[in-house]
Amino acid sequence: MANVTDLQTKYSKLAQEYSKLRAQNQVLKKAVVDEQANSTSLKEQLKQRDQSLRKQEQEMDSLSFRNQQLAKRVELLQEELVASEAKGKKGKSKGDSPSQHGLQTQNVFDEDLQKKIEENERLHIQFYEADEQHRRQEAELRARLKELEKDSEQHQAVVDGLTTKYMETIERLQGDKARLEVKAQTLERESKECRLRTEECQQQLRRCQAELNRQVKQSSSVIQEKVPFNDTECSDYNSLNVPPHNRRHQLKARDVAGQALSFIQDLVAALLNFHSYTEQRVHIYPLDSSIESISPLNQKFSQYLHENAAYVRPLEDSLLQLHQSITEDTVTTLETVIKLKSFADNFSSYTHFLQKILPYQLKSLEEECEAPLCTAALTAKNHELQSDMKRLTSVFEKVQNYINLLALPSVRQDAMPQSSTSAVFTQLAACLLSLHDAIKEMSKHYNQKASLEQELPTVTQKLCTTTECLLGSLGSLTSSTGKIATFFSNNLDFFTSSGYSPRGSTLTLNPLQAENMLANKKKAVAYIQAIKKPRPQSVPYKEALSNRRVLTSSTESREGLTQQVQQSQEKIARLEQEKEHWLLEAQLGKVRLEKENQRIADLEAQLEAALGGSLSSQAATANIPAQSYEEAETEQKAAGKETTLCTSLVGMLCTTPTVEHVGDEESREQLIKTHYMSRVGELTTQLQISDSKAVHFHSECRALAKRLTIAEKSRETLSDELKVANQNITRLQDELTTTKRSYEDQLSMMSDHLCSMNETLSKQREEIDTLKLGSKGNAKKNKGR
Repeated sequence: MANVTDLQTKYSKLAQEYSKLRAQNQVLKKAVVDEQANSTSLKEQLKQRDQSLRKQEQEMDSLSFRNQQLAKRVELLQEELVASEAKGKKGKSKGDSPSQHGLQTQNVFDEDLQKKIEENERLHIQFYEADEQHRRQEAELRARLKELEKDSEQHQAVVDGLTTKYMETIERLQGDKARLEVKAQTLERESKECRLRTEECQQQLRRCQAELNRQVKQSSSVIQEKVPFNDTECSDYNSLNVPPHNRRHQLKARDVAGQALSFIQDLVAALLNFHSYTEQRVHIYPLDSSIESISPLNQKFSQYLHENAAYVRPLEDSLLQLHQSITEDTVTTLETVIKLKSFADNFSSYTHFLQKILPYQLKSLEEECEAPLCTAALTAKNHELQSDMKRLTSVFEKVQNYINLLALPSVRQDAMPQSSTSAVFTQLAACLLSLHDAIKEMSKHYNQKASLEQELPTVTQKLCTTTECLLGSLGSLTSSTGKIATFFSNNLDFFTSSGYSPRGSTLTLNPLQAENMLANKKKAVAYIQAIKKPRPQSVPYKEALSNRRVLTSSTESREGLTQQVQQSQEKIARLEQEKEHWLLEAQLGKVRLEKENQRIADLEAQLEAALGGSLSSQAATANIPAQSYEEAETEQKAAGKETTLCTSLVGMLCTTPTVEHVGDEESREQLIKTHYMSRVGELTTQLQISDSKAVHFHSECRALAKRLTIAEKSRETLSDELKVANQNITRLQDELTTTKRSYEDQLSMMSDHLCSMNETLSKQREEIDTLKLGSKGNAKKNKGR
């Protein structure tokens, strides 16, 4: 599939490049045609100019020839004049009539000569001007001809480059087309195989549907005939009316809750920033708290704004709890989502907070208007902001009312029907859109106000930075509310749809039906798991009846057995306590035995030391120890009757104050302490081990859940990619068919054109042959003549 998508992308890119190059080629062709037309027109103009130049040269030649003739004529006339003057001098003696005739002819010749001279000068001037104009025109035309030749060469180079590029792209596209045709053939084969498999699967599906319909009919007939479990008194609690568990609805609900949580987190952050920067602005403007004290009203306003986190943070926490309560194994409806009530309460508390700070906001803006440097435009913007804040608070109140209505079914059953729920959801979507519009309008007015405040002469850098931060928080608040409004509008169908409803009724799901649904789901899971396990062999009917009798008799004695088990458990507990007690007594006896042995060893040592004395002293004092021993025994008996009661942290201990039992209380208490400390240590280690195991299992479960969600998403993406790939395959097949048809049409047109050309060639050949034969016949006739 990846290769198909790569080929498709390459083919689309090549098609785009081909279309671009084709458009450029058309433009360049038009430019070349225009330049060719311009060059042809210029050539024609050049030819015309050459013709006019040739005509002017001919005229110049004729004029020069005429000029030469006139010059010769003038010379002849001058010669005749000179001759006539010589003749006049000779014939002065003649009469007056010939002299007058000579003068008249002389005057005529002079006038004619003067006219010819003026005409000659005029022709010389015209010839010079025409020559200069011709030279200028020739230079201009030559320069323009050179420029046009350069342009034509450049255009020809561009055309050559484009043709080579087009040829390369055409060859590459032809190669891609061949590869795509091969790929299309393989895809056609695969599609045929897929069609065959789909037909087989459809046949199997038909058989399975028929079998399932038969089984359904059989089971429904069995249920109607032999299983009378329908509750005729209250049909709402009938087990058949309990809807099935909708896992897709749960996944969609969790996804929607996660998106809403992210949007609410952005909204909470924007609200916190807005209230915090508003508090900073109150301390800075119109009076700076670091220089002079602000008004009591602004102090109270700042105190209320400082408490904003206590009203804004619970919104995120309550929605997070709501998102955590929606899992795959729960039922998510308005009647079962109990955490929605806490979110509604927190939203109501925040709305009350907005109502509480609204008068202070309005008074603060009025104080800004009363400042000495406040202009009329700034006052107008402050009044607009007051109206915007009133509108924002009213919109929050509307949203609060609708959220409280949605949270009402989770507290009180049958509070709202399904039609009212859908109407509430649509109204809530409209209110969210109006909330976005109100915040957007307030942000616009704040921006205008900030631009007006920057023009004031007393504005500080601290106020500018605070105002910029406030505008940034308003921008983020506008974007977050816009995202929430679009998210709610896009998911309005999901919110208004009933994901769970009992069969055959339009009522909503109540918590009892939800519990029945979850119980049925658990039973179904257990049943499916039991089906997967190997089943035991069936029991005969008689044996089953005997087993039932045994079970009924055993259930009668079950209570007695349970009492006996409880009594035995109590006895075991008492015996365990006595065992612990006697173990402590045994340890104390061991300690006492060790101390007695030590005392006896000390006495023996004293006796051995005493035996080292004289025998006389032994004899004299032999009666004294006996008496002292008897007295000691009597004292011990008397003291044995007087016992002392000692209390400690562990308990009470009755002891006799004898010399050999000195320190028994402390040793016993120490042993008990060590015993219980060791037990406490063992229990703590067991508790830590169990805690670590629980944490490990919890992390594994979370990891498995994440892997499951990732697998679901990947499955959905792969299914989408498969759909896209199938669409691409169909599109490629359509394109292939269209290209085949176009190529076939072109081939048919080319073949028709070739046929027509062949016919015209054959006709021309026939005409040439007939003309040749006619010319040969004429030649023979001419020769015969």
